Formats: sequence, C-alpha cells, structure tokens
Amino acid sequence: MTGSNFHFRDTCRLCENNKLEKVIELTPTPPGNYVLRADEIEEPRPSYPLEVYFCNDCAHVQLGHVVDPRILFQRRYTYVSSTSPVFVAHLREYASAMIERFSLGKGSLIADIGSNDGTCLRFFQEHGFEVLGIDPATDIARKASDQGIETIPDFFGFKKAKHLRKERGPATLITSHNVLAHVDDLSDIIRGVEHWLDDDGLFVMEVGYFVDVYQKVWFDTIYHEHLDYHTLAPLLKFLARHDLEVIEVERIAPQGGSIRVISQKRGGPYSTDASVDHLLELEHSLKMDRPETFRAYNRRINEVRDSLGKLLMDLKQQGHSIAGYGAPTKATTMLMHFGLSQEMLDFTLEDNPLKHGCFLPGAMIPILPADELYVRKPDYVVILAWNFAHSIIKKHRRYHEEGGRFILPMPVPEIVKNLDTYLN
Repeated sequence: MTGSNFHFRDTCRLCENNKLEKVIELTPTPPGNYVLRADEIEEPRPSYPLEVYFCNDCAHVQLGHVVDPRILFQRRYTYVSSTSPVFVAHLREYASAMIERFSLGKGSLIADIGSNDGTCLRFFQEHGFEVLGIDPATDIARKASDQGIETIPDFFGFKKAKHLRKERGPATLITSHNVLAHVDDLSDIIRGVEHWLDDDGLFVMEVGYFVDVYQKVWFDTIYHEHLDYHTLAPLLKFLARHDLEVIEVERIAPQGGSIRVISQKRGGPYSTDASVDHLLELEHSLKMDRPETFRAYNRRINEVRDSLGKLLMDLKQQGHSIAGYGAPTKATTMLMHFGLSQEMLDFTLEDNPLKHGCFLPGAMIPILPADELYVRKPDYVVILAWNFAHSIIKKHRRYHEEGGRFILPMPVPEIVKNLDTYLN
C-alpha cells in the first residue's frame, strides 16, 4: 500500500535483501509527534500503517511503511532534548566520558547528526571543542544557532558530508543520539559519516535496542519516526560493508533502553573489546535471529493491552478520575493500539511547554502543564512517558503522599502503592 505521503519499503535497509516477513502489526496511527492545536482537532488527519518486518537474510527488524520525513520532522516538530533532565544529564556524562576515554584534542571538530537544540554539542563546546550540528527541524535548528551552537537546518547524507569536509575539514568525532532509526536511506548516512570522519576519528551512534523493547514489552517505541529496531548482529555487518568497524558497545538507559555503538574506520587505531561478543551472545540466546520470536512478541503486546484496559475500565466504573503523564510520540502508539481516548484518560500532563494547550493526535486527549496535577488532582495517573517514570514519580512524590496513585503501563500494568520500594 502506497499513498501520496508514504510508501512501502520492500527491501531491508541494512542488507537490501527482499526476504522480508511481517511479524508485528499494530493499529494504524497519525504521526505521534504532531500534536494538534485546538483549531485543528476537527481537521481530518491521515493514519498510517504500523507494521514491522523481519529480514530473513540479516535478521534486521524494520517498519514497512515510510511516512514522508517532511511531515514527521519539519512541520512543528516539538521534541527538544533540554526538556528532559534525565537526558540532559546523560548527554553531559557522555561528552565527558568521550573526551576522557579517547583523549580528544581541544579545538578539533565534533559533529552531531540530528543535533536537536544543541544540548549535546554545548557540553563539548564548554570543553573547548569546535562544534557543528545538523538537524532537519528548521525551527529548532535555528534556535540552537541563535543560542551559540552552529546548526545546519538540513538532512545529512553523503552529498552533505562531501561539502562539510571540504568546508570544515574532517571530523574527529561524529555523534548521533536516537536519530539513525529515523532514516529510510541509512546507507547514505553511513557513507557520509565514513567520508567526513578523520582517519583516526570515531563515530558514536546511540540507537534504541530492540532487546530492551522485547524483554520489557516496550512496544510503543514502534512509531513512524522509528523506521528501524536495532540489534547488534545485523548492525555489525552493515557498518562493515561501509568500511566501519565496531570497537565497543554499551547498553544505556535513556530513551527506554538503547545501545551506544562506537566505531572507527577500517584499520583504525583501536582494538575491539569484549563488549561486542558479550552482546552478540545475549542476542543469540534470546533468538533475535528468528521471526517466530517477534510473532510471539506481538501476542504479548495484546496481552498487556487487555490487562491495562481491564484495570482502567475497573477504576472508571468505580468512579475514579484518571489522567496521563507525558505526551511523548510513543503515547500515540499505545493509546491507539489499546483503544484509549479521553473517555478513559481525562487529560495528560507534560513538561514540554511547546505541547501545552494541544491535543494528542488520534486519541485527542488534551495536554496540560505538569503543575495542573495539583490543581486537577486526578485519582490515578498513567505514566505514558514510562522511560522517565522514576524521575517523574520522584519529582511528584507529593501527589502520592496526598493520596494519588501512579500506574506503570508496562511490562505488566501496575499501580505503584509503595513509593519507597519503587524509588529504591
């Protein structure tokens, strides 16, 4: 199925083989990050299929239908890194660790693909590095530049890399955080990275790790911006085809379970450490190379849907008020697949001011500032931004102490009754 704003990809993004098999099917949704203003809620919004395919050649997992990236990223894109204290702390620690671990020389060029508001690059800049961001979200890129982080408002690829290397010289470090899952032509990006990178430079990509999604039933990370669901084994082969070799890999927590993959040009100065083999062994033990693993996962998703739906319906029938916390893109996947709307969640609370006064697409649930929690005082709050659940609950301990209760939707729907036990 193909439309004017989307198309179906029938080849693997990593190995380009056409041996694809549909293994997961979720409810079609509109783009999850395109929150609606009050004057837009009556306008028709197209929904696009959410179907996941397994490559029987390299075992990569990917979304089949590709929505025009201009719709996803250049029309009122509202995600900004700096609104999450957890992610800001992660980026600060990341910059310090990379500088120390690889003895990066001050004054050298650090580039960030999908740099967003420049939060990551700002930490490198504070250490005396030259920094340059590339991000297609024009409004956010412009704001980053205005705040001192030079950012090119464009998509990155091989053609752009040739221009940048000529104009700015080779990059000592090219970094990318939770961006490469968004790209349909991944080969063009990696060709660009390999071209721009200095001979002894490093490429660090952080991407969502499907092992975490699988083990913890975090299925709502499947949405139109995320075209790929990575495991290490297919990624190693893909990078090798583009003359990049992985030297280190680390599982990290932000964004709901990710891996940090550090690579260099083929024959670079660093040796591969044991972390690579350890992760490959884990993936093999979980049978991440078999399509039946993912079909069984689809059944688990529907079991969670039924369990959470029953819990919320029981609470509603008892007369309780229920709200959400967070308006992340992933919430649209969960709410649409679970069939939840304003009839079940009265509103959702959000820390990002760009989303206040808007409505979640599809479910049409109003988005309110987080401090409305203490004005509206719902009986229960479902944490839609579950990857930040610990910090949200810690920040709003007062809500619990005043009698409110948080609900964790996954991997098993749970009402948080003992705050100290959860936080510890």
